[in-house]
Amino acid sequence: MNPDDELCLCFHVSRRKVENYLRVERVRAASQLSECHGAGTGCGWCRPFLRRLFEAHCASTSGAETAAELPTPEAYAAERADYVRQGGGAPPPGATPIE
Repeated sequence: MNPDDELCLCFHVSRRKVENYLRVERVRAASQLSECHGAGTGCGWCRPFLRRLFEAHCASTSGAETAAELPTPEAYAAERADYVRQGGGAPPPGATPIE
């Protein structure tokens, strides 16, 4: 996933926005990422990925070279569509449509 790809498809929050938020706001818990334009508060699909970014950020601030592994945008969107179809969450109005 590239920096400008959407991580939160419900509220159109890019990976770059989340990573910048982590850096600037000095987030101490993954749950605080919901304050970054509502990331993770829609269908819930992105929460594990937000947690991965948080953990990678924490590791990097302690001196470790860690990058969060995230799927391609296409795979990410397809897996989210399956998640929503199976009743995992309901995207709000205005969210990226399920294909």
